[in-house]
Amino acid sequence: MMNSTSCRLLLLLAIPAGLVGCQPPAAPPPAAAPADSPVTKLGSIEVTARLVEVPEGAIFRRELYDYATILKFEVLTTQRGETHASTVYVGQYNPFKPRDQAADRHVPGIGGNARSLAPGRVYRMALESPLDDHFMGGIVNKYFGQDTGPLYWAVWTDAAD
Repeated sequence: MMNSTSCRLLLLLAIPAGLVGCQPPAAPPPAAAPADSPVTKLGSIEVTARLVEVPEGAIFRRELYDYATILKFEVLTTQRGETHASTVYVGQYNPFKPRDQAADRHVPGIGGNARSLAPGRVYRMALESPLDDHFMGGIVNKYFGQDTGPLYWAVWTDAAD
């Protein structure tokens, strides 16, 4: 037979135990890249990252002028290689085009299955660094003058969400 002290003690022990089961579920693992995707083979770095923002004026449609724009990504997972921080700044060539249409005669060998680059979306990217070793052309960098660390070059960008 339980007395009132035993019941209170049992209740005090049961409440924290119940709270442990109320923790929010862990974030799901990043989407796996398709087995035949070049994202797993190209570049020296491979990450899954969330696009943090697209600064105003960073992406604009200009058919007669090809350019790269620097975008800010939060690294969720690193599959290969190493980044120097959990936030990376990545150059995307012809950013207004779907990734499978971004390459041209000046910048061949880039691509991906991402249809657009939108804040909050998650992407699996094959990267190179530093950007200057892989791209010589017009760059829109709205982060110029800020301490961004190395700039990365997006070789391949697949949608991962």
